[in-house]
Amino acid sequence: MLRFLTAGESHGKALTVIIDGLPAGLPLDEEWIAQDLARRQGGYGRGGRQQIEDDRAEILSGVRHGLTMGSPVSLLIENRDWENWRDEMDVAPAQGKVEPVTRLRPGHADLAGAIRYGLDDVRPVLERASARETAARVAVGAVARKLLSEFNIEVHSHTVCIGGQWSKPAGPIDWAKVKASPVRCADPSAGKQMMEAIDAAKESGDSLGGAFEVVASGVPIGLGSHVHWDRRLDGRIAQAMMSINAVKGVEIGTGFATADARGSEAHDVIELAPNGGWRHATNRAGGIEGGISNGEPIVVRAAIKPIPTLARPLPSADLHTGERVEAHVERSDVCVIPAAGVIGEAMMSIVLAGALLEKFGGDHIEETLRNYRSYLQTTGPRKKDE
Repeated sequence: MLRFLTAGESHGKALTVIIDGLPAGLPLDEEWIAQDLARRQGGYGRGGRQQIEDDRAEILSGVRHGLTMGSPVSLLIENRDWENWRDEMDVAPAQGKVEPVTRLRPGHADLAGAIRYGLDDVRPVLERASARETAARVAVGAVARKLLSEFNIEVHSHTVCIGGQWSKPAGPIDWAKVKASPVRCADPSAGKQMMEAIDAAKESGDSLGGAFEVVASGVPIGLGSHVHWDRRLDGRIAQAMMSINAVKGVEIGTGFATADARGSEAHDVIELAPNGGWRHATNRAGGIEGGISNGEPIVVRAAIKPIPTLARPLPSADLHTGERVEAHVERSDVCVIPAAGVIGEAMMSIVLAGALLEKFGGDHIEETLRNYRSYLQTTGPRKKDE
């Protein structure tokens, strides 16, 4: 079983991660992880925090001479901004008065978190509820992506909407265009409109939401299971995507559009592929049927609400008095959709890596690969014994 745990606060000393369940023998280095961390920090509409941080994950354990050892892998991502928040976030008792945060932000975890944990200061809530924690998850996702690459599985993402401007790319997604786009959009015309929408929102002290799409290709038939609710691959992916900060909706394949379709328009005709395996004439199911991957690309979209912290804050209430106040303002982004797509890739990679290890097992990567190759020999049409 692949599992991980993150710890750390937005303005604390560092984010830490422990990853358990990786097989031995997987090539892994810090430069591989750094690539995804850098992509998470990019994107048009990000705030000043990204100019302060230069995220890198230091591997502290579980890797020797560039290969995983089968033991837990631990990572450390330092927060450079910690130097500016020592008084507010020191682990030792405060030496002087530290002003509490009591002005609640609509749309954030402030009120619910303070009530849940019995706090009279919102600072502990906003620190951990911050999307800064996703830097740790992207590091885990990079490790999972390395595992998937051994099985020729690739995971990509692109922006499909920002501020009501929808991408309409012609033909298959050109991932080189996505990489070159400041908003990670495959449609240059829509990308320009998205940037203009971000500029307008910034000018008015507002924020923008949108949607991203994650595509995993090369996934074999058979990951996940139909036999229990918590083993269904679509359920696991949906939960992983919904766990990303500000995600409010997830669909797989054509998703909500199937609500308007007839059965003859909603399902994918099954065909025998030229290589002797199986394929589908379309991919409306988004690569998953009955909770199990069906060999087609897994396609998932997630809707992101606008960032709750606004330069021109909404009216709200004070945690102590209940009096009407302006919401608390913390340095924030105008739009995070391009970065959110990278986080979506990480969560997809983590789920798929876990499902792959669940299916094929193995304490060393070569053992897992042998099991995988052997399994592929059984995935064609079933022939009766003569």
